[in-house]
Amino acid sequence: GQRDEEEEHHSLETFTFYLSEPLSKERVEAFSDGVYAIVATLLILDICEDNVPDPREVEEKFHSSLLEALSEYGPNYLAYFGSFVTIGLLWFVHHSLFLYVTKATRLMGLLNILSLAFIGGLPLAYQLTSEFAEKSHNEIEAIQVSCVITFFASIFQFAIWTTALLNERETLHPFARYGGKEHAFMFAKLALYPCVSLGAFFLTCLLSEFSTAIFHLMQIVIPFAFLALRIFVRISLTVVKTMMSLSRRKVVLLEEEEACLAPTETLS
Repeated sequence: GQRDEEEEHHSLETFTFYLSEPLSKERVEAFSDGVYAIVATLLILDICEDNVPDPREVEEKFHSSLLEALSEYGPNYLAYFGSFVTIGLLWFVHHSLFLYVTKATRLMGLLNILSLAFIGGLPLAYQLTSEFAEKSHNEIEAIQVSCVITFFASIFQFAIWTTALLNERETLHPFARYGGKEHAFMFAKLALYPCVSLGAFFLTCLLSEFSTAIFHLMQIVIPFAFLALRIFVRISLTVVKTMMSLSRRKVVLLEEEEACLAPTETLS
């Protein structure tokens, strides 16, 4: 029995040591950039293949008006731009994350691969949200699938940062560590996509009639949310620091007053 316990303890140590082994940060970034570039290319090829009006159709059906012909493909173009912005912002978050990661581990590499696996599903999400008829049951399910893909692609990025925080002295730049200048902003930035995509999923379940509007609103609002996040975090941190400095001043003033009091006054 004692031997079995020793072997089990040894196997656990080997497993944890294996996951905490260092991994080349440069290769993780290069592989990730390649995947993001391929996904963006596939998305561009998808929009260019089946969403260009035929010249004969433009002349006969739309009386040679190209703008009217393009308006028929409006939902497809909106879904394309929304998906492309999602890919771009997730790449931006990934870039910001690894900008503060000083040393990658095998566990972080594994989580990164899982995130990239769902990133690769974003062209599928675009096709699903653009092909089904508006306000149909299939369209609602397609939008929910897109929300799920976006959620898992972003939650694994959040998991990478959480894993890095466990050994922050070895894996993170001091600015991104707990109490650092960028810690609160990184937390908010990495939590934004998981929270919004999960919220959009539940809203589409409750308000199925407005599922398309909710999904596209999510894709449009998030870029502005990233811009507002920095301002909000900076203001919040400034307010907290001001309140803490005021409380410290009050404590110092009280200590000075107590020090100035005579011993008899202090006892009374």
